[in-house]
Amino acid sequence: MILHLFIIFTIVATLIGCSEEVPKEFDLNQLTRVDVHVLTDENNEIIITEEEKIKVLRDVLAKVDWEQGVKAEMSRKEDVKATLFFTYDKNMPERLFEYSIWFNEGDALVTIIDREKNAYGRLEKEDEKTLKDILLNN
Repeated sequence: MILHLFIIFTIVATLIGCSEEVPKEFDLNQLTRVDVHVLTDENNEIIITEEEKIKVLRDVLAKVDWEQGVKAEMSRKEDVKATLFFTYDKNMPERLFEYSIWFNEGDALVTIIDREKNAYGRLEKEDEKTLKDILLNN
């Protein structure tokens, strides 16, 4: 009996020691899909999977200036909710991150909030058009 418990313990310890831990951060190269929920009267939903659009989104999102540990509140409802799908391993489920996005008319910045990470991001005006075109005019 003790020998059986020892063997089981050894096998479990080996499996735990050899298993790969899922990374806490995903890099933008792992972005494979974006679901966009445009908050208008029609409540449009768009799924972006085209490689060229995903590449452009990766480039734009890489330019976001993030402030971590900030619980931001906005005075109006977001214009878009975007769910980003990251694939770490084809044999594992995708990891999802939801961003709330505001396109600020007359302002030089786009505002992005990641509530899961308590992060507040800003994107410069020159990248706003690119982001807006992909998310709203897909």
